[in-house]
Amino acid sequence: MEHAQNSEVLGEKIVRVLKTIYDPEIPVDIYELGLIYDVMVNEDNEIKILMTLTTPNCPVAESLPMEVEEKIKSMDEVKDCEVEITFDPPWNQDLMSEEAKLELGML
Repeated sequence: MEHAQNSEVLGEKIVRVLKTIYDPEIPVDIYELGLIYDVMVNEDNEIKILMTLTTPNCPVAESLPMEVEEKIKSMDEVKDCEVEITFDPPWNQDLMSEEAKLELGML
């Protein structure tokens, strides 16, 4: 049970870090944009993040996942982090939070 609580707390911390990373083309953080599909924390505090990009040929396709990986790896509690990019399902505007839509004047 303790692990579940620890990984939940760590998961929340990871989300806070993810919210400091912005898509260079859209002034909204990658979490609110809905680019993060899953954050998995195992009992060794190794993190796996499943994320997507707004478009497959996004100019930051290389740098954004690396930035995510580096920022998460730099957290004290994290032993390791792997970022996996997927385009299944492809990102669309429905994945954005209400906050992101408001920010972009879409509501």
